[in-house]
Amino acid sequence: MAVKIRLRQQGRANRQTYRLVACDTHVKRDGKYLDNLGWYDPFMAENNAKINEEKTVHWLNMGAEMTHDAKKLIARVAPNVLKHWNEKREAKKVKLAAKRRNSRKKPAAPAK
Repeated sequence: MAVKIRLRQQGRANRQTYRLVACDTHVKRDGKYLDNLGWYDPFMAENNAKINEEKTVHWLNMGAEMTHDAKKLIARVAPNVLKHWNEKREAKKVKLAAKRRNSRKKPAAPAK
């Protein structure tokens, strides 16, 4: 099951609010979700979003992917989550690069 972190539309016509949710990729935009991670209200002037950082980090560690809009919202409201996620990705890249380097090394020639 592929999980995405995305915005779920709520509210009435011309006055939408959004929930940041973790859901299966096959579910409709406003369909069932696995976990509610936060909310966003574009009509409020200040404090228009709140994100539960612990839950978001948990789902990212489980392999969830963020949509473009969710990533922008998280970067604005909870930059620590994005920082943690980027550090983890970079550490994984370094580990894979080291593994590739070690596998390319030629074995030592046998002694005569």
